[in-house]
Amino acid sequence: MPGSLHTPKQVADRRAGSPHTSMFVRMLIRAAVLRRGRAASALLAMIVAAAVATAMMNLYVDVQAKLRTEFRSYGANVVIVAKDGQSLPTDALAKVESVLGAKTLAVPFSYAVARTHDGQSVVVVGTDFARARRLNHWWKVSRWPGAPNEALIGMRAANVVSPNHQPFELSFQGKVIQLAPAGMLQTGAGEDSRIYLDQSEFQSWTGVAPSTIEVAANGTAVEVEASIRQLAQVLPAAEIRPVRQIMEGEANVLNKTRATLYASATLVVLTSALCVLATLIGWVLDRRRDFAIMKALGASERLINGFFATEAAALGVVGAIVGFFIGIGVAAWIGRANFHAPVVPRFSVLPYVLAGSVAVALISAILPIGLLRRVQPAMILRGE
Repeated sequence: MPGSLHTPKQVADRRAGSPHTSMFVRMLIRAAVLRRGRAASALLAMIVAAAVATAMMNLYVDVQAKLRTEFRSYGANVVIVAKDGQSLPTDALAKVESVLGAKTLAVPFSYAVARTHDGQSVVVVGTDFARARRLNHWWKVSRWPGAPNEALIGMRAANVVSPNHQPFELSFQGKVIQLAPAGMLQTGAGEDSRIYLDQSEFQSWTGVAPSTIEVAANGTAVEVEASIRQLAQVLPAAEIRPVRQIMEGEANVLNKTRATLYASATLVVLTSALCVLATLIGWVLDRRRDFAIMKALGASERLINGFFATEAAALGVVGAIVGFFIGIGVAAWIGRANFHAPVVPRFSVLPYVLAGSVAVALISAILPIGLLRRVQPAMILRGE
């Protein structure tokens, strides 16, 4: 006989030695192929649920970071002020940066009350313009100073010192300085009544060291509070307080965003679970004769229940994998459309999405499995 043929004994031995899982897999595939409509509807529900869960989980992590970045553009959330009107230690800024890290933005400010040539008082502030510009994105500035003896003038202060945008002079304790207006500052707050100078020029003119440091500290409200306690230990001569409006506003927005994302994901997952449940119930009713034949041939309740649960779990696995990649795309699109920045795909989310999809599918299969137990082979096969 040709070498490609096998004797009946060899075929029997090969079949006996092969795992029963091959028949199990063929039955799963046949069930899905013959009932494509119901399988497709259940699979679509699982894909939608997995896609929404993936998008929400990816967005939640990135939205937190992006919202904190947005809040940092509204200014400092921690203010360090010297006690009793004194100046801060000369190494205060270095200590702040050493405690909070290099990514933290800290800006020193010095204050003095100077007089114009006609004797009017005006508040002059010394600062690091490069740091202040990064800290206060919300300031409306026509042009930042870039040359020696140039000043940034608030809109209201300009009416006092330089209504025609001409050079002017200020005096402090008998020392006079000639300044040229670089640009106008408008905030709608106290900054509009001040004149801002470069810190080195201000200090050489007045001799006044920084008395305030405004800090944009990263992290959650709890982390910022912990940073404040650390700063209080290294700067015992300073009063350190959070800017409650910024911190509380940030916390409220983040909490509401998290609640909205969770509620949306939960609603979609529950809706998908109901869809899967209805599909699986219809699946059981359509296949009562098949299950009756399996029972009549000696299949145990445990085997039939396991077979049906495996079908449901398979839907969950396939739906999770397909929905995961769709969800990454949806999250990226939302990030581009709303934050004008990409959302980084987080593949660490896949195990959670996979486990959740399988759990939803198995929970949805509990009621249909109960219906399977009620299938009576004799009655079904008699057509009753």
